[in-house]
Amino acid sequence: MNISFTKKQEKYISDQVASGEYQNNSEVIRDALRLHTIYREKVIQDLRKEIELGWDGPDSSMTMDQIIESKKKSR
Repeated sequence: MNISFTKKQEKYISDQVASGEYQNNSEVIRDALRLHTIYREKVIQDLRKEIELGWDGPDSSMTMDQIIESKKKSR
């Protein structure tokens, strides 16, 4: 496997190793992937909950266009 990093990412990885928290670059990347997996699982879980709320919630008297327009105005 061949992975490319930006200079900023390489510096971050090197700084993490230099801090003594990690023994090498691979440990930094493995930890980042582990955290990314946890984050993605949480995002997916939260989205599923929101979808369930929508499906199980009351029907709206608003049209889809009205809902979209109201969301645009609330930003």
